[in-house]
Amino acid sequence: MKNLTRYLGLAAKVALFLLVLGFALKNSHTATFYSYLGYVWQVPLIVLLGLAFLLGALTGVVALLPTLFRLRRELARKPRLPEPDTTTIPTDLPGV
Repeated sequence: MKNLTRYLGLAAKVALFLLVLGFALKNSHTATFYSYLGYVWQVPLIVLLGLAFLLGALTGVVALLPTLFRLRRELARKPRLPEPDTTTIPTDLPGV
């Protein structure tokens, strides 16, 4: 069963790669990006789409950083509970 899930995951990754590759090949025409101060950048459309995706992902990570740091601070302030003692205590009672 473990090998089956491994192969299914690998098949999903290959399918996703082929889907993105096909998308890139279909959108290989040049797109023009106009910026401030007369700067013009001409690149394939898939490059601009990839950059937009990366900028969106980076923005999401940066937006989560304050919450992450706050939660780590709260966790560091909480006192740690002692680990329960797992040793057995000998008694004089007979075993049942």
